[in-house]
Amino acid sequence: MRDEDVLAAVRALAPVLRRRAAETEELRRLPAASVAELAGTGFFRLLAPRRHGGLAADPAVFYAAVHELARACGSTGWTAAAFGVHAWYAAQLDARAQDEVRGGAEPGTGPALICSSHAPTGTVTAVDGGFRLSGRWHFSAGCDHASWALLGGVVTGPDGEPVDMRTFLVPRADYRVDDVWDTVGLRGTGSNDVVVDDAFVPAHRTLGYGPVTALRCPGHEVNPEPVFRLPYAAVFTTAVSTALVGIAEGAHEHHVTAARVPVGTPHGRRIAEDPFAQARIARAASEIDAARLQLARNMTDLYAVARAGGTPDAALRARVRRDQALATERAVTAVDLLLADAGGGPLRSGGDVLGRAWRDLRTGRGQAANDVERALVLAGRTALGLDVRDPML
Repeated sequence: MRDEDVLAAVRALAPVLRRRAAETEELRRLPAASVAELAGTGFFRLLAPRRHGGLAADPAVFYAAVHELARACGSTGWTAAAFGVHAWYAAQLDARAQDEVRGGAEPGTGPALICSSHAPTGTVTAVDGGFRLSGRWHFSAGCDHASWALLGGVVTGPDGEPVDMRTFLVPRADYRVDDVWDTVGLRGTGSNDVVVDDAFVPAHRTLGYGPVTALRCPGHEVNPEPVFRLPYAAVFTTAVSTALVGIAEGAHEHHVTAARVPVGTPHGRRIAEDPFAQARIARAASEIDAARLQLARNMTDLYAVARAGGTPDAALRARVRRDQALATERAVTAVDLLLADAGGGPLRSGGDVLGRAWRDLRTGRGQAANDVERALVLAGRTALGLDVRDPML
């Protein structure tokens, strides 16, 4: 299977996911059929290493596929993006951990699905051979369908002071899912809580934040493909924003199609004949295009550095972070513009495509990666030559 074959299969599946969007929202997690069909497209193989049957694809293909999925169903695009990034992250781990994950996957189905909650909220105790891990982690998209979880925690020294921040890979047998996800938007992501009660995690199934940021991970020894030399912060945050921009584009397409129908507005004329509506439609399209083009340019530049065997400099990392956060802001702005002409219908409970997009975008905007001011400060400090230390670069 080639990268392009996966993208074609995703595009063919998109109409099915679009018809299933309301069901997905009502279910509060992806339907099992959607997960199985996504696996059938090969999507989950895109960012998995070749030694385990993955494609180690050009990241441009992965993000194009995420965009297509999110255009059809925001919750599906968001969750699929998370699963793809987690397959990429697993490839950074010690080879033994990677082999354990692969060993739990069904033959021919691609990589095992991994959920995550990287916020270091767990309690960690160092023991011989590894760590004991306990705690509750929030907002783990797709956790009902996953067989492994990547969970963040702080390792403390003898005096109780933090000495390291790490991510811990935990099998499904060692955690439970608490069904608490009942939100306004992105309802179908099933971003429930993951709870661990004193599980042992061997050292080879953990990875410190430092090596990830420095692009010196143990998985590089067995996965030489350049896609695994990208900064994690860029891979993850770009996936988040790509899904949200895809949601905005799907809403725009729906709104323009609906606006052509000869239905009057409160102003006494059809939306398609209203010059103010025309201007908003055009401005919204430009916001979406600007967001998508910058995201694509930045990932192309990062991948070129990785293919050449280099390391991206601070300026490129800061630009990626800046444009990623602004892409989310542009997606939100675009749908806000469209709502100005749509009347109250989309805001009814349940709503239509535009209403669901508005709710999904407002919910996705709350993800920590989309803190626009924080991202802009990082980019501004970098441009001014000031010291910048942040794991999200």
